[in-house]
Amino acid sequence: MSGTHHFNQSAWIEKPIEEVFDFFSRAENLQRITPPHLDFRILTPQPIVMREGALIDYRLKLYRFPIRWKTEITAWEPPRRFVDTQLKGPYRIWVHEHLFTPERGGTRMEDRVSYAVPGGFLEPAIHRLLVRPDVEEIFRFRSMVLGSVLGTRVEIGETRT
Repeated sequence: MSGTHHFNQSAWIEKPIEEVFDFFSRAENLQRITPPHLDFRILTPQPIVMREGALIDYRLKLYRFPIRWKTEITAWEPPRRFVDTQLKGPYRIWVHEHLFTPERGGTRMEDRVSYAVPGGFLEPAIHRLLVRPDVEEIFRFRSMVLGSVLGTRVEIGETRT
């Protein structure tokens, strides 16, 4: 689709795949690794049973404006992979694939995000000036706090946009 952008990031985490998958598959942990200025909150009653078809509602602030976001788990393959897909939110498209692979006694975690931005003819400027820097900043924050949140060593790998 025209106007679809991609963001990929990987990290090696010094924990077994089952532990890493468990952490990332629990929706409540997303608040712990999201920048505080987004005021990210899960609205769906917890605990959330993660499975294909699970729906999760969130609230966050984007440039001080409250935004509602609804995602569906569209793939669920423990402990190797899951995908969350935006049904309602700030993007025209948001598909986030989480991949987990055993590597060097730990786990290689990859985030693969495909997204499209609203804005019509202004979309390229909106993406370049606002959205891409925000996406990069959110994942950079996640990378910075991941080691302390998980209590282990984390090596950040390749990031591509």
